[in-house]
Amino acid sequence: MKVVQRFGPGHRILVTGGAGFVPSHVVDVLIGRGCTVVAVDNFVTGSKENVAHLADTPTFTLVEADISEGLPTHHPAFAERFDAILHMASPASPTDFEKLPVEILRVGSVATLHLLERAVADGARFLMASTSEAYGDPKEHPQRETYWGNVNPIGVRSVYDESKRFSEAATMAYHRSRGLDVAIVRIFNTYGPRMRPDDGRAIPTFISQALRGEPITVHGTGNQTRSICYVDDLVRGILLLLDSTETGPINCGTEHEMSMRQLAETIVSLCGSSSEVTYITRAADDPEMRRPDLTLARELLGYEPRVTPEEGLRRTIAYFRERLG
Repeated sequence: MKVVQRFGPGHRILVTGGAGFVPSHVVDVLIGRGCTVVAVDNFVTGSKENVAHLADTPTFTLVEADISEGLPTHHPAFAERFDAILHMASPASPTDFEKLPVEILRVGSVATLHLLERAVADGARFLMASTSEAYGDPKEHPQRETYWGNVNPIGVRSVYDESKRFSEAATMAYHRSRGLDVAIVRIFNTYGPRMRPDDGRAIPTFISQALRGEPITVHGTGNQTRSICYVDDLVRGILLLLDSTETGPINCGTEHEMSMRQLAETIVSLCGSSSEVTYITRAADDPEMRRPDLTLARELLGYEPRVTPEEGLRRTIAYFRERLG
């Protein structure tokens, strides 16, 4: 299956959370295509540094705003219609779930509704960045898009899990009742440059600790698994879905599944570090295993991950080494 590029020169695209880790990489590729991009971010977890290299790019506009309060329509960047809206805003790390629970719920609910209304008004394609957390602690492995999940609706992770599940429901409601052109991507564990060192997720934590020579803190026994995806592969998958006419949801990630212990040991080795792996109390509702079934992505989008874990981790370590000095 070959997807033909649908968005390029002459198209205006709105990216929410545009100064965040993954969205900023999406913005780069869209700008490279010749699109005019408006990025909106309130910088709760995003960083202006992630898009600073685009400051003098005439086809890029960065707007500081909280989309949970509605789009800043007074800003001239919102005077013209958008051809596509990518809703990618949301704090997404375990530490965010505790610090920003209400903010996460709002950006996944009222902000989603605001954006869906704008997409209807503009006749825009609406892409919802959902998550593998929609599957919760899965009883099915690997996880197919038809799996409904095993989610604790009142657990510490629920603010993120349920806000994304609400966003998916809202997106499909607008598709069915308003005829809106939509797409839902379920993003699996992604890593790469522009992650926050204090993100709270495993890879930036392990890399930061290894580079400082500190003990690597693995939750629980370290036997729980994740399938890690380098950001370039994820962005390619997201844009394949955007360019397609598919609705989804469609999983995007890789099948490079490894235990947290293996991940920690690999990072220590690649960093050339003397850090030792230690074990700490496991967080509540931490999923036991996570790996996407990529059948739909392959068949409908022609998607195939390209970056091996070792190569992706080397690039990420180089980024953190430069940042941490």
